[in-house]
Parts: sequence; structure tokens; C-alpha cells
Amino acid sequence: MAMKNFTRLAATALIGVAVLTGSLSPAAAADKVTFLTSWFAQAEHGGFYQAKASGLYEKAGLDVTIKMGGPQINGAQLLLAGDADFIMGYDIQVLKGREQNQPLVTVASSFQFDLQGIMAHDDVADLAALKGRPILIAGSSRATFWPWLRTKYGYTDDQIRPYTFNLQPFFADKTMAQQAYPSSEPYQAEQQNEKVKFFLFADGGYPPYGSTIVTTEKMIAEKPDVIARFVKASLEGWRDYMKNPAPGNALIKADNSKMTDGQIDYALVKMKEMKAIDRGDAATLGVGIITADRYKQIYDFMVAGGLLDPKVDWHKAFDDRFVKDLKILN
Repeated sequence: MAMKNFTRLAATALIGVAVLTGSLSPAAAADKVTFLTSWFAQAEHGGFYQAKASGLYEKAGLDVTIKMGGPQINGAQLLLAGDADFIMGYDIQVLKGREQNQPLVTVASSFQFDLQGIMAHDDVADLAALKGRPILIAGSSRATFWPWLRTKYGYTDDQIRPYTFNLQPFFADKTMAQQAYPSSEPYQAEQQNEKVKFFLFADGGYPPYGSTIVTTEKMIAEKPDVIARFVKASLEGWRDYMKNPAPGNALIKADNSKMTDGQIDYALVKMKEMKAIDRGDAATLGVGIITADRYKQIYDFMVAGGLLDPKVDWHKAFDDRFVKDLKILN
């Protein structure tokens, strides 16, 4: 009996040491993951915040830290430096990175189209009508949608005015238009009783996905299981956020004190109206889907616009294995 008790005590002691050192069951420890968004917390990031708030990441064995991006933050640079495991990116960024031998890889999308567009005053009939008018765009937009607008609608570079994320120049000049997101700048205009129209580039054929999940070749080679779990939980977060956004919204407002309920509600309405997460391929293949056909379209678009060296291997810019069989339907 004494020997049995001693054995039991010894075993208990060993278990205690193992727990303290983490050597008994390393799989029980959640994998730490850092995700960097593209901007300050907002409804357009809701799926990720929902997954964090509702325990989807925790259930997937992940300890996820969401960091906000901003105008002075280079997400790809931080990703490649190892300061983040995933970033919220965009296809043009990834393909341009591949051109510079940066091992960036898109593994999923949030939206089936880029939410980018132009906000104009309500006398403007369409994008073609803006030819010759001043347009406020950010410096980075010269290498994304601007070449497409030039080619498609005959815009010229002398129309460009610098956009500093201040709407006052737009309000002051009735001939002016500006880049915008359907859920952001139009809401601000509405608050100022300004009548505006919004034109979504995707409706005119602009092909990129929106708010993609981007990682590195190294991450794919070394931690494919972490990627699979992060992608699945994030896309489940998007599905749930569009149905009951309260948990995600609480975290969004905790991260971004300037975000209001009115702005979030407006954004949700717009995302649902546009079917941002379940339009096109996502209606049948599931939320977050990316396809080779679509990536070839993006590559062709960039090459045709002089934005990309045709020698770039576009196949390496995406990896669909993490989404193609999920079929998470909204």
C-alpha cells in the first residue's frame, strides 16, 4: 500500500512538472497568431473580430492577436519581417510583390470583389461622365485602380488631386469626385446632408478580390495546419458576423474608439446589399473562395495595364487549398 501511494504521489509530481514545463501535452497550448488589418477597426473587418469575440479562434486552437493597420503602416513589409503571420491584403499588392521576388501568397478572401469605388456629387450619371473632372485619390491608387480608369474611361493624370482622407475639398467643390468605400465616405457625406452617388469599380469589370488573407511561403511550408485553422475560423466569423454582428462590433469599437454604431450599421447594410461575402463564386463554393480562373483574370488585367511584368508566375501568388473544400455558405 505504501509503495502504491508513493508511486501515485511520484506520478502526480511528474505530471505537475510536465504541466509547468509544457512538455506533457504541447498540442494543448494554443498556437499564437498575429493578424494585421489594412486600416483602423471597422465593419469591413468584422469577420475577424467576430471570430475573436465569439471564441471561434480559441475553438480552433489559436490565440489570435488582431492589430490595426493604418495609412503609415506597410503590411507586406511587416509580414515579411515576421512581425505578423497574416495580413489583410489585396491581389495587386501580392502580384507586385511576386514581381520583386517577395514570397507573398493569398490564401483566402473576405469579399468576392474589391469594395473600392468613386463617390461623386449627385449630378454625375456614371464613371464615364467624370472624364476631365478633378478626382481625389491617394498616392497608392496610382498603381492600383487609376491605370484601369485611364484605359477604360479616358481619364488623364492631370485630373488627379491628392486625397488626404479629408472630405472637405469634395464638399467644397461640386465638380470634384473622390475615391471611396461604399460603407464609409458616403456615410460621412450623408451626415453632412450632401447628396452623392457611389460607383463600384467591380461593376465596371475591375477584377481583384477584396480584403484578402495573405501569408508567406515560409508559413505555408512550416505551418499549413495553422493556416487552415485560421482561414476556416475567420470565414466562419464572416458568416456569423453578417447574421449577428454584436460580438464583433464590441471588439471593433474597443479597438477603434472613433467608430460609431451608426457607421457600423450603415456599413453592414451596404455589405449585405452588395452581397460582399457571398456574391459570384462564393454563392456556391463558399465564403472566402479564391480560384485560379479569377487570379488569371487579375494577372491579365495587370499585364494589360502595364502594372506587371508578364514574366511573373501568377500561380505562385495564391494557394486555394485552404478554402476550396470548406464550402462555408452564408
